[in-house]
Amino acid sequence: METKERSGLGRPRSIDRNKVLDAAEAVVARIGPAGLTIDAVAKEAGITKGGVQYCFGTKDGLLKAMLERWAAGFDTQVARLAAEQPGPFAMVRAYVEANRHTDEKDASRSAAMLATLIQSPDQLADTRAWYRRYLTEIDPSSPEGRKARLAFLASEGIFFLHSFQFVQMTEAEWQEIFEDIMRLLPDSPA
Repeated sequence: METKERSGLGRPRSIDRNKVLDAAEAVVARIGPAGLTIDAVAKEAGITKGGVQYCFGTKDGLLKAMLERWAAGFDTQVARLAAEQPGPFAMVRAYVEANRHTDEKDASRSAAMLATLIQSPDQLADTRAWYRRYLTEIDPSSPEGRKARLAFLASEGIFFLHSFQFVQMTEAEWQEIFEDIMRLLPDSPA
């Protein structure tokens, strides 16, 4: 929780960074990536532009914070799922499951975030590092490792196609695709 400005009674007013990030996501979801401005986020959050700048500095700082929060939430979900399923491919299995259980709101939010990312090449390095961290956990020196890598990439592929609404499918089709992906992993119950 950040503090900013003084109210009429001389008390510091609080600005909740998460609420500002929620407002930024709402702007991107409603208007699109081009609509992500400090002014639009301030209006959505009900604070001044200075309040947004106090929390994040610049639009790039805001975008970085949005991506970091999204990645941290996803990483936490993957870690929790991986802890529930032992084995050499637990991380990949957990990653695929996390994508599988993404709801429409999360998919829409992810698509909006990724579209915003394209407008900020500086943030691509962080995103590449995030993916590299996951991919380096997969040893492609064996047929099983290559299948695990394929499962990881297939999971991301269908997630992106679905999130950007390039491919529409029923819930049954979605689940069937993820069952097929899970079958790529050794000893996977699908």
